[in-house]
Amino acid sequence: MRPMLVPRCAAVFSIVLLLFVRVSPCVAAKGGPYRYLNKPDAWFSGDEAQRITENILSFQADAGGWPKNIDTTAAPYRGERSQLQPTFDNGATTDELRFLARVYKATQDRRCRTAVEKGIDYILKAQYPSGGWPQYYPPPRGYHRHITFNDEAMVRLMGFLRETYTSDLYAFLGADRRAAARRAFERGIDCILKCQINVNGKLTVWCAQHDEKDYRPRPGRTFELVSLSGAESVGIVRLLMSLEKPSPEVVQAVESAIAWFESVQLKGIRVVLEKDDKSPKGINKVVIKDPSAPPMWARFYEIGTNKPIFADRDGVVKYNLADIGYERRNGYAWLGYWPRKLLDQEYPAWKKKHVKSEPRP
Repeated sequence: MRPMLVPRCAAVFSIVLLLFVRVSPCVAAKGGPYRYLNKPDAWFSGDEAQRITENILSFQADAGGWPKNIDTTAAPYRGERSQLQPTFDNGATTDELRFLARVYKATQDRRCRTAVEKGIDYILKAQYPSGGWPQYYPPPRGYHRHITFNDEAMVRLMGFLRETYTSDLYAFLGADRRAAARRAFERGIDCILKCQINVNGKLTVWCAQHDEKDYRPRPGRTFELVSLSGAESVGIVRLLMSLEKPSPEVVQAVESAIAWFESVQLKGIRVVLEKDDKSPKGINKVVIKDPSAPPMWARFYEIGTNKPIFADRDGVVKYNLADIGYERRNGYAWLGYWPRKLLDQEYPAWKKKHVKSEPRP
């Protein structure tokens, strides 16, 4: 078996591949409604907001959600409404609801209120009895039906639900809906705790997907294997740390995850784009040794060994980025710095606030 790290002597491309960006739906969601949410209240009653509102409303599916990978603000939907496929994947649905709630506050447009109520009911209805959410509702066959932490889908839904019962913006929802949202959030936290993977009696982190009935780690796409996630687990820990009064179980979950992140750091390596005239695009992503490089993390770790794992679309486990084909090697974020800020800044501040130090002997 080849080691994951192979020294490279060739000159590397002048720009080092930056992997500091978290791979998450938050990245996808930076477009569309998201880019307007920081506008002042008065803007939402203006002409531009009204035009965008019409576009967003036209994309709401009968079930209550919105489709993904479409800028729902740019132009109205002209197709058959029955063809709209609502989802929680890739940032869909939540920012549309946030936008419409802002418009309703500014204009009292009843259509916006109705759309937000329908969208929140859709989210609440989609929650499994186990407390998790699938990527789509009704849940289809295949990996889309699993509890989805991938790309922060469930974490993002829970963050939005918490807004609906804590922010005055959503007072129009009424006591019953807001109470239902609170219960859904609490069930989601319980689900997260049950999904945390225990290896030989020791809590670690989470897989990108978990079984909707028994909480087991489950695969996603063929190259997204059952594993411990060095990326998606970061968002889960942040959500747990955001709880105002964390229970002992939540504290244990956070502490265990942080310990795992610390234990699986990949030191002395860097990912770069290297010139490669023989490759389809003239460049190739490679791992090089660099003793001065900050620690990295793998997207996926093998459960039980904590070895970084990689795969092509055939789903065969590899332990070296160089051992998978060009397409997947260069078309996916296998290594990154996802937990860095969490470990360096966020966790120490949280620990100081919520974890009592052991008295010195």
